[in-house]
Amino acid sequence: MSNSLIDKFLGAVVKQGRLTITMANGAVHQIGSPTPGFPEVSIRLTDSKVARDVLLDPRLGAGEAYMDGRIVIEEGDVMQLVQLLRANKPWERGGKLKAPSPLTGLKNRAKFIATSFNEARSSKRNVAHHYDIGNELYHLMLDPEHMQYSCAYWPDGAETLSQAQEAKLAHIAAKLALRGGDRVLDIGCGWGGMAIYLAKHFNVEVHGITLSEEQIALAVDRADKAGVSDKVTFEIVDYRDLAKRGERFDRIVSVGMFEHVGRPQFETFFRACANLLTDDGVMLLHTIGRFGSPGKTDAFTSKYIFPGGYIPALSETLAASEKSRLIHTDIETLRLHYARTLREWYARCEANRDAIIAMFDERFYRMWTFYLAGATAAFESGGMGNYQIQFARSRHALPITRGYLEAEETRLLTT
Repeated sequence: MSNSLIDKFLGAVVKQGRLTITMANGAVHQIGSPTPGFPEVSIRLTDSKVARDVLLDPRLGAGEAYMDGRIVIEEGDVMQLVQLLRANKPWERGGKLKAPSPLTGLKNRAKFIATSFNEARSSKRNVAHHYDIGNELYHLMLDPEHMQYSCAYWPDGAETLSQAQEAKLAHIAAKLALRGGDRVLDIGCGWGGMAIYLAKHFNVEVHGITLSEEQIALAVDRADKAGVSDKVTFEIVDYRDLAKRGERFDRIVSVGMFEHVGRPQFETFFRACANLLTDDGVMLLHTIGRFGSPGKTDAFTSKYIFPGGYIPALSETLAASEKSRLIHTDIETLRLHYARTLREWYARCEANRDAIIAMFDERFYRMWTFYLAGATAAFESGGMGNYQIQFARSRHALPITRGYLEAEETRLLTT
């Protein structure tokens, strides 16, 4: 019965492109039709329970079945499989919109509340789950120059991942409008790439904070090798605890960290940032965000990738920041930049497949590539993008026109 149901379920999704499914009993089903721009993928289900697991929770069921080798891809790869499913139903597909049913709204609200908390006592554990699995994996996947584990920026002329990540750092630095002698706070500093970049290109002092033991050890080493140890410091501390110490910074930058805050903590986060900023301070927040209304984290991502994480809608991000009297001085939406970045990471993981399996095992490699494939599809066809939001505490803190942004970005990329 579940085999028949999954045939109908996928048949309703896959119209363009071809999906061939070989069931555990040997029956073969072909869904969709060959279409230019859409992949053709063949999969085999190794046991009769796969279909049931996928129907009960498509994302988690398919992810776990693929991780366990119960879904075998015989033509194409996991990136093409996920792309085929998501591209057939893009977020911006148009058509007439209907109001959700009251029952659907209640179910979504219940799931949202149950999974969106990320209190201080659990934040370090959640960060360790993802970032303390070993720096070697990230060395293989990320750009070697800056080790940026966040959306790159792809202006005209950027062809490589390294060029795009360098462009991202320049893009953000320009929005910080740095002045000589500024004290800068990097919340969620990762392996120190942003802090080191700012210290090398500006006469500023940077303090990076993270909750990851693995990240901070490498960040300290990288700053020393870059020759900026006298201008950069790193600390394992929660942003909430740092704010309680009463320190003040002229500039705050936070890249790829807000997704780990948890929605109930949004107001706490922005209040802490406002208190950490000087009265003429400027902040740049770079975060993944939803194009539409608030939603919930899917079960696979919550269980295996980012426990405690939540991707915010722009509306709830701005609403929370407004309560701390932070002025939104500039907002930019990056629509396809992360999709291209994720494809680069996926390609690097494929190229280093044997090394990653040797570090962990085959199951981990399948989990990791399923995560990257799903994320890519979410940014190419789903409702995900990136937002860069510039904040100021004073309306006089920044130039009143945007010309300074392009001028500074150009200077950084050409000198």
